[in-house]
Amino acid sequence: MVKLIVGLGNPGSKYHETKHNVGFMALDLLAKELGVSFSENKTFKAEVTSSFIDGEKVYLVKPTTFMNLSGFAVRALLAYYNIPIEDFIVIYDDLDMEVGKIRFRQKGSAGGHNGIKSIIAEIGTQEFDRIKIGIGRPRAGMTVVNHVLGKFETDDYITIQNTLDKVVESLRYYLKTDDFEGTMRRYNG
Repeated sequence: MVKLIVGLGNPGSKYHETKHNVGFMALDLLAKELGVSFSENKTFKAEVTSSFIDGEKVYLVKPTTFMNLSGFAVRALLAYYNIPIEDFIVIYDDLDMEVGKIRFRQKGSAGGHNGIKSIIAEIGTQEFDRIKIGIGRPRAGMTVVNHVLGKFETDDYITIQNTLDKVVESLRYYLKTDDFEGTMRRYNG
């Protein structure tokens, strides 16, 4: 069995640890725990690494296409490794949830998230597993773009670090059990 776990974000130091990059942050933490490093794969327009976790080959992917074109990398990798949709998970930010909240979903619309819109358009379905990480709404007078491309405030950064630990724990549980519904019940909230 092979799994593909994709974290969404924007490439480059300018966007490092911004709210829109929590998907990248989650995968960076998991990769660090596994002792693996990402390398750029120009063919797939992504940074890719892999490891075996509980006997499963797992590819960790950070698309380098910028958020709005994330689906190109996802479609290419799913096809190349012949990974069925049910063995694909995407991790991304959600501004409609409070900072640090985690929500597991098995399907749904893009909800205005351009990275998810791109994935749905490229793979032709919205029925795929996802982990949404709350980043909260913009302060009064702040645009959504400035909010999602901004860094976390100190208190929120601490909250997000704890959340990312929980996301990595949930991924390990999922890979051990191969039960997304069970993982959802255990870790939603």
